[in-house]
Amino acid sequence: MEGTSLGADAVLLGFVRALRAAGLDASTERLHAFLRAVDVLRPGVRADVYGAGRATLCGGHDDLERYERVFAAYFGARGEPPRRPVRAAPPPRLRLAVRDTAAEPCGPDRGEPPGPPTATLASSAEVLRHRDVAGLDAAERAQLRRLLAAFALHGQTRRSARRRPARRGEVDPRRTVRELLRRGGEPALLRRHARVRQPRRVVLLVDVSGSMAPYADALLRFAHAAVRGGRTEVFTIGTRLTRATRELTHRDPDLAMAALAAAVPDWRGGTRLGGLLREFLDRWGQRGMARGAVVVLLSDGWERGDPELLGAQMRRLHALAHQVVWANPRKARPGYAPLAAGMAAALPSVDAFVEGHSLAALERLAAVVRGAADDAADVRGAQGA
Repeated sequence: MEGTSLGADAVLLGFVRALRAAGLDASTERLHAFLRAVDVLRPGVRADVYGAGRATLCGGHDDLERYERVFAAYFGARGEPPRRPVRAAPPPRLRLAVRDTAAEPCGPDRGEPPGPPTATLASSAEVLRHRDVAGLDAAERAQLRRLLAAFALHGQTRRSARRRPARRGEVDPRRTVRELLRRGGEPALLRRHARVRQPRRVVLLVDVSGSMAPYADALLRFAHAAVRGGRTEVFTIGTRLTRATRELTHRDPDLAMAALAAAVPDWRGGTRLGGLLREFLDRWGQRGMARGAVVVLLSDGWERGDPELLGAQMRRLHALAHQVVWANPRKARPGYAPLAAGMAAALPSVDAFVEGHSLAALERLAAVVRGAADDAADVRGAQGA
């Protein structure tokens, strides 16, 4: 049943990708440890998958809350996560893709209570990651919102002018001299310091025009998760430019969306990308918000104004920002080519051109923003092709 094994591994890998999108440092070593632990335990039992992931993928106390949220959204909420000790002699391996825990009776030798089919829930979540947001039904949208609520978006780090004590780095003359004086002039260890690394600011420009209506809710919930992560500014663009960062600071996503709906006056209107980008640069970007930042435009590129104006403003933006990323939900459609006048005018000033139609696409976008080398290389290779 090799095919079934591959299906189970795909589900577990999708879960780890969701954890990474939520901000957990689920490295390759931890991923392998997780897969080995699940292999030793029972892949079809929710409690065993939960315990294996909690033990191998969480690096500290701060990771636990995110892990709980992602696990509940991915495998289905079921009250308090099961916490029971691992038995010394587990039964033979049962594949996650075929095991249905609800269908089997709880015998005296089984400690797992009946519950939702782990395989079905996980497989549906993995399929959902790749589904186009525009084609989801109400139940799938609700699950997507739960997964997006666990997202985290952080920009690439940069070296700041500030320094901190460190074991390696340049010699800190002031601390070294103070140590000599404290010892009465006796020889002392050299004190060193290193530059502090800080995350770059991330600026999201989200298109809320009529052509982006099927994707607006998901993209704005993605923006809400980014704002909660810190150092992120969000603007909506349509016929007007609206700064939406304050409305998205609500901890509850639904309250944030309600506040945003009241603050944005141009839902499902037209698109003036060039004029609004010029307004953003004149009022905020040129004054510092875009300088050295990672600027992400989430739009299909339809422009009702002058494409040459958009091209000129994109060149201004590219000169200010550290990186310009454009996420286009239409890019995933078969046979897509950036032939629209606005998109064609903007592309020469774009560092990474990615998809934005699904949860998996947003995970890749988050990886590009934080500077993950493998994901960024894949994006540049696809763009060049």
